[in-house]
Amino acid sequence: MVLARAVLSGAAMNSNIVERSKQILLELGATPIMYLMLALSVVSVAIMIERGWFFAMVSENIARLAEALGDRLNAHDLNGARDLIAASKSAEAAIVAAGLKQLGRGPDAAEEAMASATALQRMRLERRLAFLGTLGNNAPFIGLLGTVIGIVQAFDKLQQSGLGGGTAGPATDVMGAISESLVATAIGLVVAIPAVAAFNFFQRRIRATVANSEALTHIILAYAKGEAAQPSGELAQTGSRPVASSREQPESFSMQRISSLPG
Repeated sequence: MVLARAVLSGAAMNSNIVERSKQILLELGATPIMYLMLALSVVSVAIMIERGWFFAMVSENIARLAEALGDRLNAHDLNGARDLIAASKSAEAAIVAAGLKQLGRGPDAAEEAMASATALQRMRLERRLAFLGTLGNNAPFIGLLGTVIGIVQAFDKLQQSGLGGGTAGPATDVMGAISESLVATAIGLVVAIPAVAAFNFFQRRIRATVANSEALTHIILAYAKGEAAQPSGELAQTGSRPVASSREQPESFSMQRISSLPG
């Protein structure tokens, strides 16, 4: 007897919860969901425009920059290399600039400085993209919520009209509720698809930027390691060849001389 009462009490409680949830959904309706999706779409478009403008401003012809940087380093023109990098607004140039500042301390210091700068620039490039990724993944579910609310409204109207028997008024109301629910789904997809496309596009740009930075980083490190490996004094003899005079030798640009240049 006690078990039967507990079961009946639990069933009544569950029925009350379902009924209350149903009433909340009926009072809410799908319209607030659609307004929310429209507001999210405005924010999404604003982020797309801002990020597109940002990437356009920091774009750089990396092949030409790498060639010019290599020419200046081969000519031991560190000041010219710094001026070349300072004139660029790209994220790759900011990473290389960090390495050039620490070049006098050796290849390891330059490599660590550029690794730190890469992490900072990546955060700068990925700014606000998390919103696009989150919106692209969840907008269809928000639209689906509006669809569910609209279907609940439709079936509630069928129930109130005696399962739709008789007049055309209740049937019209039911069709309107279903169409409203489908509009919510459509808006969710319209918001999600551009957000996902923009997120993937910007992520590809970030990966390309990081790859370009690694290419320029290796140019700096190759130069630094080559200079560190050169002897500080005269060139050693090889075989029976005489040592060339100081005027005939190419100028050795040692790491000591690198550190003495103005930063």
